[in-house]
Amino acid sequence: MTAPPSASRPRALVLLSGGLDSAVCALLARRRGRGVSALTFAYGQRHAVEVERARALGGALAVEEHLVLDLPAGLFPGSALTDPAVAVPRRRPPDRSIPATYVPARNLVFLSMAAAVAEGRGMDEIWIGVNAVDYSGYPDCRAGFIEAFRAVLERGTKAGAEGRVVRVEAPLLDQDKRQIVLLGRDLGLDFALTWSCYDPAPDGRPCGFCDSCRLRRKGFAEAGVECPD
Repeated sequence: MTAPPSASRPRALVLLSGGLDSAVCALLARRRGRGVSALTFAYGQRHAVEVERARALGGALAVEEHLVLDLPAGLFPGSALTDPAVAVPRRRPPDRSIPATYVPARNLVFLSMAAAVAEGRGMDEIWIGVNAVDYSGYPDCRAGFIEAFRAVLERGTKAGAEGRVVRVEAPLLDQDKRQIVLLGRDLGLDFALTWSCYDPAPDGRPCGFCDSCRLRRKGFAEAGVECPD
């Protein structure tokens, strides 16, 4: 079911990947009074199941509009998430090195496309669930990147030039996975709809050993909330 848009409240475009963080982000935007639309990307990712989870989440959240964009094959070369010849690291030591699962400039591309969609539709905000605490060391999940992109929108869009720049919100930036799980619980998120694993087994189960699985399970355990997978 799709909720009707409202002209009396800010309109937010949420980057909805199908993962825990983006789902919490969407619910938080709605709690804060935004009219929520969603944007999901299919980019040849190994864990394409997340796109179906994003569709399910969009339906469950009754977003006003849900765009699912298919990006060209081969757009993001050299990543374990897009190249079957590159293995997804498992049981990687906890550090801040950039792992093989880094997708070249992914959030830069996603935010740029979101900016085009939001500006073209007259939306007020873009919400992204990046997190710089419990994450895999990606440079495009850090505060400096978000601040730089905000500056780009101020200087490089018609909306920015006219003083009505599309705002970029990253409300989970400084939260760890425990805090995000607790926030999701408080917001009523059905955790079973979300997906985190980078390298699912042939039968569809999460691998349990990639960075994303380990961070997810650590967050649920520390929050004292049962992990659905």
